[in-house]
Amino acid sequence: MAGQRKIFLLGALLAGVIAGGGPASASAQLLEPGAPAQAPNPLTDSTVNPGKMLLFDLEARFAKDVATRGGPGFASWFADDGVLLGNGAAPVVGRVAIEKSSTWSPKDYQLTWTPTDAVLGPSGDIGYTWSLYEGHSKDANGNPVNTSGRFITIWRKEPDGSWRVALDAGANAPAEAGACCKLPEAK
Repeated sequence: MAGQRKIFLLGALLAGVIAGGGPASASAQLLEPGAPAQAPNPLTDSTVNPGKMLLFDLEARFAKDVATRGGPGFASWFADDGVLLGNGAAPVVGRVAIEKSSTWSPKDYQLTWTPTDAVLGPSGDIGYTWSLYEGHSKDANGNPVNTSGRFITIWRKEPDGSWRVALDAGANAPAEAGACCKLPEAK
């Protein structure tokens, strides 16, 4: 119950990140969607700390696994009770259900992202990342189909010490909507 409450409270607090573009005090730099995942530069990002670096590393490994294995790689990062929320679709609850719905091959669909920011909670066992994503596939006639949008991922440290996705939420948005999510550069 306490874990669900943490996820609910964090999710409610973070809903504004997707809609509003992020916390006002953040000063990380946004990488363009599809850019290679890289750690923030501690010389230009005053918010870099070990918790943020941990979450950025998790996201980089998550993205690499998805690029390599597609849907099965995506689903493998979720907690047993993880939740996937997507653009007007019913929630997909539990890793088994997420595995059943995430069957795409990386040759048919490429999902890419690089987090803009990450925050690890004070307890050190829950945190979130957010940014923009891009999806690339082809329609039945072989024409390119590109999607883009915003995402938020809530990470939770499991009792065995591993980190899993407790909740992943995405909302489609046109590529040019990414301009809303650029954070001010450090001065």
